[in-house]
Amino acid sequence: MYDVLGKTLVFMGVVLVVVGLVFLLLPKAISGGIPLDFHFRWGNVDVYIPLGTSILVSLLLTLLLNGIFWLIAWLTRG
Repeated sequence: MYDVLGKTLVFMGVVLVVVGLVFLLLPKAISGGIPLDFHFRWGNVDVYIPLGTSILVSLLLTLLLNGIFWLIAWLTRG
């Protein structure tokens, strides 16, 4: 039992470090904007449609959640 808990805590720690690094480095990497992020301006009205950012976040969350679900299945097998 403690073996599973220890592995889970280590994995969650690694996930938190990776997510923290992404939050630190991502704004610097995309300061120019990602392709498919649209920005329109009509007089005093600004419209921003972050399609590319939405796709990127969706892919990252899919990979993260699949990794977590895989780890849970691996830890609880047997």
